Amino acid sequence: MKAGREIPQKFDLSSLRVLGSVGEPINPEAWLWYREVIGGHRTPIVDTWWQTETGGIMVSPLPAVTLAKPGSAQVPLPGITVDVLDDAGKPVGNNESGLLAIPEPWPGMLRGIWGDPERFIETYWSRFPDGPDGPIYFAGDGARKDHDGDIWLLGRVDDVMNVSGHRLSTAEIESALVAHPWVAEAAVVGASDETTGQAVVAFVIVKARHVEDAAAEDATQQLRAHVATSIGAIARPRELFIVNELPKTRSGKIMRRLLRDVAEHREIGDTTTLADTTVMKAIADRLKS
Repeated sequence: MKAGREIPQKFDLSSLRVLGSVGEPINPEAWLWYREVIGGHRTPIVDTWWQTETGGIMVSPLPAVTLAKPGSAQVPLPGITVDVLDDAGKPVGNNESGLLAIPEPWPGMLRGIWGDPERFIETYWSRFPDGPDGPIYFAGDGARKDHDGDIWLLGRVDDVMNVSGHRLSTAEIESALVAHPWVAEAAVVGASDETTGQAVVAFVIVKARHVEDAAAEDATQQLRAHVATSIGAIARPRELFIVNELPKTRSGKIMRRLLRDVAEHREIGDTTTLADTTVMKAIADRLKS
């Protein structure tokens, strides 16, 4: 999306049969662009949820079985049980949010952390009381069920912000930003704020054809106002920065803890897991200019 559709349109993509997406929840605007420009309005998109720890895909749309929903991971694979639970470990209802969990054993389940069994239990198995099938695995992600009971990922629980008592999902604000015609990609973090407890700080990449628009003096104000209009004034970013790249791991996950370091004016933490370790320096330099 950043480079535009001109590059993919130079190639014959008619042999593509299915498109995949991993690493981060795909927002609806990106889903639609992906299907139209890369998939030619014909290929299904398999937006999977899984972790290294799960040993394989756990939640995914099922082409020709489930009705496509832009942005939704949809349903557990056959033989897998995944649910959205409240803080007490009880399943939430449709149109409700909670914590993504795996309440039953599965074939690829992790067996431990080498040399540190207590950390293994504390990290993955201690969040909820045991269920009828034993300990419940907590993935660390927030999620919600829609009116059909399909699953939508909301991002890491530690990425959910509390702004003046309102719980805001980073994924929701990022989707609002990417829905703006200028924006190709966005990452949102919560930064400490003396007045509101936490404040929204956003980092966005603009599409190549809108670089000049985003260079306007009031560009960041327009993008902040767009979020307020889409979600509400409480979600308006305190600060918004236009950057060239976002810090990502080799598997495509955005390292928001590094962006939080920048937003809170701390020394930037360990960058060794980034696909490109120079990205954070470029972001820091951009903010200083």
